Amino acid sequence: MTASNIDRVAQALLSARREHRCADAEPFATALENADQAYAVQSIVARSLGWQEAGAGYWKSGGASRQATLTHAQLPSAGVWSSPAHAGDWPFTWRGIEAEIALRLGQGVDAEQAASLDYAGAAALVEAMAVSIEVVDSRWQQYVAAPALLKLADLQAHGALVLGTWRDYAARDWATQRCQVQIGAETIERRGTHALGDPAYGLVAWLRHATRDGRRVEAGTVVTTGTWVGILDASAGDLVTAEFDGIGQASVQL
Repeated sequence: MTASNIDRVAQALLSARREHRCADAEPFATALENADQAYAVQSIVARSLGWQEAGAGYWKSGGASRQATLTHAQLPSAGVWSSPAHAGDWPFTWRGIEAEIALRLGQGVDAEQAASLDYAGAAALVEAMAVSIEVVDSRWQQYVAAPALLKLADLQAHGALVLGTWRDYAARDWATQRCQVQIGAETIERRGTHALGDPAYGLVAWLRHATRDGRRVEAGTVVTTGTWVGILDASAGDLVTAEFDGIGQASVQL
């Protein structure tokens, strides 16, 4: 029954993606029992759509607080764009905006290494950082109100990722870090509002997840680390720009 439910959710997401529409989450609200089953759905969808590629990849990772269980998703590379980006006819169903900091690994990591890492050891693996914009999207009609495990199965509501210019990674006073987002004529400013207090805080949990089952994370792999502004609403036609003082900026024309 469990395997059947995992496949049912995966097939609903695959149909929604192929047909560029949203599925109703209600019939699947209790289909998944835990995060491992949601990650199994992620894997089925990725295999079915040919997203799995050798070499360095792209991920998202984060959580609502340091007390929360962090969640992770490997992202399809076709939806990762360099700034300034233009979404063109990319098939979004929703357009939420998250301003984030992406980190890039300077060396590969296997499961044995990941198991022994602490915060300092994980942060030492990072060679570069960049401003990133995640466009939040969903294959569920309920969008962010869908059950948590169904959102996790759907790449934690991922739509696309825009990466700014890379610069050398260095720890900063993240508690005072200023972030400004402009969506059309509206400007939103935040300071020191990363949910984990430090974009590198979740690296250990992410690397242990990404190397589970004996897998390896290659040098050059990028992980975007969670929003500083919650989810902001945007619409088709909006120009979105995110800027972090002292780090850089990124933009996308929706």
